[in-house]
Amino acid sequence: MIVDATPGTLVLDVAGAPVRIGLDEDVRVWHGGPGGSAVLRPGRRAIVRERAREDVRERARDDVREGGGGIRADRVWVDIERVAGTITACGRDTVEVDMGPHRGRARVVIPPHVLGAVQVRHPRMQPGYLFDVICVASPDGPLAVRPGTSQPGYRVDDLAAPEPAAPVPGTLHGTVTWFGGLAAPAGAAYPAVDPEGHAGGCADAPAPCVALPYLSLGSEVVVRNECGGRERPVPVIECGCVAARFCDRCTECGASPRGRVAELTPAAFVGLGGELDAGCFNATVRAVIGGRAERW
Repeated sequence: MIVDATPGTLVLDVAGAPVRIGLDEDVRVWHGGPGGSAVLRPGRRAIVRERAREDVRERARDDVREGGGGIRADRVWVDIERVAGTITACGRDTVEVDMGPHRGRARVVIPPHVLGAVQVRHPRMQPGYLFDVICVASPDGPLAVRPGTSQPGYRVDDLAAPEPAAPVPGTLHGTVTWFGGLAAPAGAAYPAVDPEGHAGGCADAPAPCVALPYLSLGSEVVVRNECGGRERPVPVIECGCVAARFCDRCTECGASPRGRVAELTPAAFVGLGGELDAGCFNATVRAVIGGRAERW
């Protein structure tokens, strides 16, 4: 949550404590699109990607101003949201979406100037079809800004599961997207959490369109952003029922193989160099077994 903002400093409330972040003149701010420091208003939700440490050190040699406690912002996203799931109803300028058993339902407002772009990716906005949009918060609820996928939507029951004997690759290659609120800690929703025993999976979760190994809640995966090169372990905190329904590609740096291999919370996604407004990055994912990232 934004507490205060001046031309050189942004103050966020993080878990009840104020955190000061330095703002340079070239910091990029998003609030439904590119914006300036005027959108950094107290009460709005925000998430920050820090500048690389090398960049901070270089700037410190050239600029002796103090601020931000050593943290300087590379990008700031304000009130960004995502709605992904299955359409349950449509109005003249609204779409109601079932986001799965863990995330409830949402009603998205689609402004006229955005409708054309959304319809390119979702030409059939009808009940039963998949839907994914990047939104900005508004008093009327999530306001669509752009599609969250590069491929046209399809009926949720048209998804073809892999053959039962399909081999599971040693390293997963595909699309990583994001979900959840800006204040959520780093974590991942994985599309193949084991539904048996105490692993934490959903009994009615659909099979993803690519062969994935079963994991359990609390396990870790190492996610690598193939577009930016950043890599880190992320805990599995949720069954990715929604991700399992999508069989699209990310085109941020070439076309990824089909299938969403993980969804990350905003903190984890941004920390790996992802652009929340783009919606995805091409990725590889490996399990952490015995403290080491292993091939399956």
